[in-house]
Amino acid sequence: MGKIMMCGSFKGGVGKTASSWNLAYCLAEMGKKVLAVDFDSQANLSTCFGIEDPAAVPLTIGHLMMSQLEDEEVPESAEFIQKRNGVDFIPSSMMLSAVDSRLRMEMGAEKMLASILEPLRDRYDFVIVDTCPSLGSLTINALAAADEVMITVNPQLLAMMGLQDFIRTVKKVRNRLNERLRIVGILLTMCDARTNLCKVITEQVMEAFEGQIRIFESVIPNTVKVGESIYYSKPLVEYAPGSKVCEMYRSLAREVAGYEGE
Repeated sequence: MGKIMMCGSFKGGVGKTASSWNLAYCLAEMGKKVLAVDFDSQANLSTCFGIEDPAAVPLTIGHLMMSQLEDEEVPESAEFIQKRNGVDFIPSSMMLSAVDSRLRMEMGAEKMLASILEPLRDRYDFVIVDTCPSLGSLTINALAAADEVMITVNPQLLAMMGLQDFIRTVKKVRNRLNERLRIVGILLTMCDARTNLCKVITEQVMEAFEGQIRIFESVIPNTVKVGESIYYSKPLVEYAPGSKVCEMYRSLAREVAGYEGE
């Protein structure tokens, strides 16, 4: 049975989507079967996968969620799962914003995403869900569906403050909605080891969570190659396979895969 892993953060601009995308391809490079799910109405992950106009996609995760809300039958997976170079993905669009508004008024709405992903779980080793950087109905849905959460944080003070809030939310969801939920680790992204701020905040993260929450040894450096790869819709394993940042994502994939079953 595959693992459903949510990649989340309460702070935008921390490399969450880029990490979801590149982790998916690095796991696929290892021979894992991977499904990536764009669960953000901004559809940034869909753009990474080469979707130029998310609004023109006939079936997105927003459509599937709306079908759930209307008690309609969910289409066959072949109609909404797209493929790109060895990785399957479900795109998103602005329709997810309308779903978010509806979810707040629905009874039992927290389990809507889980009901979509559970039938797909057995086909994959990993289902990676990229979420919006805020606490709302969609994020709660993702947490209720996930087995594991990878928290992305960059070495900035405001991002660190959001990290504490996110961990508290995960604990609440685990206690109230999803007892199997656990934090697989904290991923440090956009790190410039040459700056004192990066060094100080990285040390603070290590000290604050050592022995409580795993801090991935793979640290994602701050480099223009990530932005370039997104611009060309090519994951780092295609765009810059020999780069340091690509090797760090490969290392992360090994850590994530090795953690399975512990």
